[in-house]
Amino acid sequence: MTTTRKSAFAIHALAVLAGGLLIAGCGKKTSDGSEGTGGGNSVEIQNAGSDTMVNLAQAWAEAYGAANSNVDVAVAGGGSGTGIAALINGTADIANCSRAMKSSELTKSANTHGKDPKQHVMGLDALAVYVHKDNPLEEITIEQLGGIYGEEGTITKWSELGVKSSDGNDEIIRISRQSNSGTYVFFKETVVGEDKEFKLGSRDLHGSKDVVELVGNTPSAIGYSGMGYATDHVKMLKVAVKKGEAPYAPTLQNALDKKYPISRPLYMYTAGEPTGHIKNYIDWCLSDAGQKIVVDNGYIPASKN
Repeated sequence: MTTTRKSAFAIHALAVLAGGLLIAGCGKKTSDGSEGTGGGNSVEIQNAGSDTMVNLAQAWAEAYGAANSNVDVAVAGGGSGTGIAALINGTADIANCSRAMKSSELTKSANTHGKDPKQHVMGLDALAVYVHKDNPLEEITIEQLGGIYGEEGTITKWSELGVKSSDGNDEIIRISRQSNSGTYVFFKETVVGEDKEFKLGSRDLHGSKDVVELVGNTPSAIGYSGMGYATDHVKMLKVAVKKGEAPYAPTLQNALDKKYPISRPLYMYTAGEPTGHIKNYIDWCLSDAGQKIVVDNGYIPASKN
């Protein structure tokens, strides 16, 4: 074969390959879940938001994709606020949230999409208070937590709670979340006070898993995160509303019975009533198969809320 013919053959092969890739890329879902151009059957649903829910969302996505090979659910974390922003600007079909959307967010979404956002309760979580596994503290009150985390709080030492840290450091190292986190917002409203602010000086981390890992590596630390992130390196404290009242552990049953005082729903939000593949996916997450995954990940199924 001459050099000219070889070049022509190579160009033809590249053209065929490029055409094949172009065809293969067609048919994906757009960010609103509608059918993409090109007539293909591939579907992509964009799902973003809560770090508390990211492991659960990924488990849902993998199981659903295994049963529906033409559907790809792309899951991203970043926090509830990030997911809500993505829903509003149209880059996410579903926002995962560990808090309810604020009135300003509901209004902005409605104005952007011309329809009210739809809230879907997917399960229930008990927000656990974590200390190092060797910390002798067993229980704490909401009032004490407010004294540790709130801007007007005066509790800064473990000795003020009647215990000694295993590393001999009396200073309480506060581990918290970043402000775009739904967990941060819920803890602020429930523990610190909705009209109050967090005390400065905490170590504010990006993800739920990060909080638990740092507490597990820091004997004098305290932190808060979803109970589904517990490890052998940390202890979950029993929590009472105030001194003199019975404390309750963050268990599924105590959360279900509304005895544990820091429990919350886990939500999905869509821009209006979902249709098509997005509706099918949410319906499946709420089915027996989807709710079993909720339980497997340490949360309470929506059907029992």
